Amino acid sequence: RPLALSLAKLRLTAAAWSRPSKRGARDFVEADAFAGLPHLRVLDLSHNRLERVSRGAFRGLRELRTLCLNESIVPEAAAQLAAALGAGDLRDLHRLELAGNRLRGVPLAAPHTFGLLHQLVLVNNSIRSLGREDVSGLERQRRVRVYLARNPFRCACELEAFYWWLKNASQCPDAALLRCAEPEARRGLPVERLRPEDVDCLNENLEAVSYVFLGIVLALIGLVFLMVLYLNRGGIKRWLNNIREACRDQMEVYHYRYEQDSDPRLANVSTGVTRVPIVYATIHFSFDVTCTRHVRW
Repeated sequence: RPLALSLAKLRLTAAAWSRPSKRGARDFVEADAFAGLPHLRVLDLSHNRLERVSRGAFRGLRELRTLCLNESIVPEAAAQLAAALGAGDLRDLHRLELAGNRLRGVPLAAPHTFGLLHQLVLVNNSIRSLGREDVSGLERQRRVRVYLARNPFRCACELEAFYWWLKNASQCPDAALLRCAEPEARRGLPVERLRPEDVDCLNENLEAVSYVFLGIVLALIGLVFLMVLYLNRGGIKRWLNNIREACRDQMEVYHYRYEQDSDPRLANVSTGVTRVPIVYATIHFSFDVTCTRHVRW
């Protein structure tokens, strides 16, 4: 049935879109769906499941000020939503709510088409970072205020542009609520408390290059060491043989001394005798070791 042309506020819930007679039917917004409502100022399509949004879905809404699409867009329709919003049909829009849609970025392909946009609500989505293009678009729209709480930000090199925008601009009223979700070492850390070097792409690249260079240097040192061992294998073998022979000779000397000290006949030679000249007897063994014993006669 026709809707009143003077309608200023419209809210469509899931019940209004349901079609129980068609099993598996999908919710979607066709082109010119609201063309008969030129004076509509508030359109609330929250808590639906829109799987398709036509490019001309919002055509004819020249006076629309507030558009609410909270928890309404499936991830597959995010690109279609960006195209519909960038078609240039919502030039007088003041507030755009897109909370809880698992969006991965700002769905505004052409931010300049929203010349009067004041509030952009992107709370509770899947935004991990805002690229330089998104940040540049927001910088050109200085009057817009962006709400980004409850998004899983990855606080690494790719967050550099967004980090400096957050530091220098005042366009994010809930900046104090932004938290890091990755990496694990920074989980729960406020984005505002990050250090510049935490998001410095140059430092991160230099660190990676330094580790690669260190690995190359260590590999070269190891290669040179192996080459030296290979070229001196003959000398090393002789050196090891000499050490083995010296150790064997030393062990034979220790064995001989142990046998002499344990012989009782030599231990009783000097008992009961005083002031007897000492005669040095030199005993030669077949293994070329010369030992000197003090024998009392």
